[in-house]
Amino acid sequence: MEMQDPKMNRTFPAGAVGYRQEQEGFLPGHGPAPGRKPVQFMDFEGKTSFGMSVFNLSNAIMGSGILGLAYAMAHTGVLFFLALLLCIALLSSYSIHLLLTCAGVVGIRAYEQLGQRAFGSAGKVVVAAVICLHNVGAMSSYLFIIKSELPLVLGTFLDEDPKGGWFLKGNNLIIIVSVLIILPLALMKHLGYLGYTSGLSLTCMLFFLVSVIYKKFQLSCVASYNETAMESEASLSLPGQGLNSSCEARMFTVDSQMSYTIPIMAFAFVCHPEVLPIYTELCQPSQRRMQAVANVSIGAMFCMYGLTATFGYLTFYNSVEEEMLHRYDLNDRLILCVRLAVLLAVTLTVPVVLFPIRRALQQLFFPTKAFSWPRHVAIALILLVLVNVLVICVPTIRDIFGVIGSTSAPSLIFILPSIFYLRIVPSEVEPLFSWPKIQAMCFGTLGVLFMVVSLGFMFANWATGQSRVPGH
Repeated sequence: MEMQDPKMNRTFPAGAVGYRQEQEGFLPGHGPAPGRKPVQFMDFEGKTSFGMSVFNLSNAIMGSGILGLAYAMAHTGVLFFLALLLCIALLSSYSIHLLLTCAGVVGIRAYEQLGQRAFGSAGKVVVAAVICLHNVGAMSSYLFIIKSELPLVLGTFLDEDPKGGWFLKGNNLIIIVSVLIILPLALMKHLGYLGYTSGLSLTCMLFFLVSVIYKKFQLSCVASYNETAMESEASLSLPGQGLNSSCEARMFTVDSQMSYTIPIMAFAFVCHPEVLPIYTELCQPSQRRMQAVANVSIGAMFCMYGLTATFGYLTFYNSVEEEMLHRYDLNDRLILCVRLAVLLAVTLTVPVVLFPIRRALQQLFFPTKAFSWPRHVAIALILLVLVNVLVICVPTIRDIFGVIGSTSAPSLIFILPSIFYLRIVPSEVEPLFSWPKIQAMCFGTLGVLFMVVSLGFMFANWATGQSRVPGH
């Protein structure tokens, strides 16, 4: 993979010799000299196919926030929501382009090492901390779904009260699921092997989407169901402020809850910690090939998010809840199967999200150590124990998700990739005031503004008691 500068016609100035050498030494396109071993990243030859890489990255993008997107659409309107969703998708693709460009310049495919290259040890620590914060929040949201949904599903199947036996307690179930399903998958050595489970997870979410579309045409207008009671409740909790109280879709609307919409969507598109590990294991790696993986994955998730939000909103209108499945009848057999599919999908996503955390910790504490199975297993165990304790002890972490969506998400999507690009790409190759670097500066500034505004509105809503934040 080579970066081409048409202005320089592949001729680098003297000050960019190091840049050129790094470029040519990173997965060179020409064969090695006779008798020399081919140069490979970390002595690991990627064997994951293009399709499996798309499955892995799509699964990393797709989060539990898909259940709250219809609620977000209710507070922005159909057209405004889709426009915002498209902007976030395009910006996410551009930020991946910046990451891949930086990786190609310095021959590094680890997010933490890019931070070290840009700012030394401090940069490495900051990047590792942001990745851990974001992914621990995502893992917690998945386990919270298991904690809340699995007892209901099992209780329905067994025709028992979900608050009955020990095997229907949410806290017990997340421990059982973590030990029997999540831990064995998290102990796999390479992320590429999870492509099969990622494909199954995406299939489950596709079934969820098809069911939401089907239910839209099966159910009549439900927004007017017990409308008086709902409006009375809305007047107390203020979740429906600015919404219509009939089966009429709004194309554009603004209310106090809209301040959470962009953080929800930004959180839903964060996959950047997984991009470089997936790039490492991609077969026949190149920047163009990995960018294609990212574009296909983001495009697929944009379509899935948009369709799910639209048909979910058009089913319930102003009565849609933060977690859309709660609005359906629990005894509906199709919805019961959908709940099972969602549970399976989020369960299989947890190991994919755990990989970048473990990689960040290894880069931070054991950067020069060879692979060790005891360390590999110990980190996975410690992470799962900590996340389980968090989910069991904290009754609700909606506001924590709001903070994570307003801090780690813009850091991973906007701020860090732009700073890496400005610091890593030599000024001899791209001057500071060249158009690509001006774009990167504007991109990073947008991320800072997004963080400040989101946190400001969030603190204001907390002060007025209007905090309602769906999870990722």
